[in-house]
Amino acid sequence: MNRILHNAPWVISVAILLFLAGFFYFAVRGYSYIGHTLMLICFLILMHRFAPDGLWRLTVILVCIGLIYFCIVELPIVKNSRTDEDAGRKYGVVLGAQVLGDRPSRSLLYRLNGALEFLWFNPESVVIVSGGQGEGEDITEAQCMFEWLVDKGVEPERIIMEHRATSTMENLEYSFEIIRQLGDEPDGNVTILSSNYHLYRAKEMARMQGVDAAGFACSPGNPILALNYFIREAFGVTHLWIFGD
Repeated sequence: MNRILHNAPWVISVAILLFLAGFFYFAVRGYSYIGHTLMLICFLILMHRFAPDGLWRLTVILVCIGLIYFCIVELPIVKNSRTDEDAGRKYGVVLGAQVLGDRPSRSLLYRLNGALEFLWFNPESVVIVSGGQGEGEDITEAQCMFEWLVDKGVEPERIIMEHRATSTMENLEYSFEIIRQLGDEPDGNVTILSSNYHLYRAKEMARMQGVDAAGFACSPGNPILALNYFIREAFGVTHLWIFGD
């Protein structure tokens, strides 16, 4: 009985964390990285309680190295998660996100609201709405964004559609092509409109293409969802640093 009581706090803690992890995995959409984090905490609790001392010390060392690397990656992500002071440039490139049938997803709605704000404060600017058609989408992301913005009162001539892109790198590459076809150079003339957690990676991709781009930060959603995306973005940035895309 004493042994059971002694282990009860550990068992209860792990059970609660597993329940919360399952909730974020299966009950709500888009929070899986918080679920992964909770599972990691469960693993560390069990290792601390039951693993041999040598294995536990090795685990602590590896986790500390991982946390240090995670903080290093997150620093530029967080630093760039706000709108730049010189964001009022001639062209705003709105990066696409999922379309549900023919309607914008929640993430895309946040970016479209950012596009409205950008156009309102920069009456001489135009936006390039960029995104092709993916699985489960009845129209291209560009078409969805164009129709939504026009429905909100934006003049059609202030919106340019880019229908081919299937990734952020292509969003930028094809949008820069359009700007050059219009007789302009994208370098120094582009503001990237995307979710705030995504701006560092998007601006780095623009830099890889020889373009100095400003960032316009759009809301990522509620704070818990934002935390999930900031955790996820560390993996996206790592992939970019290693593979260049």
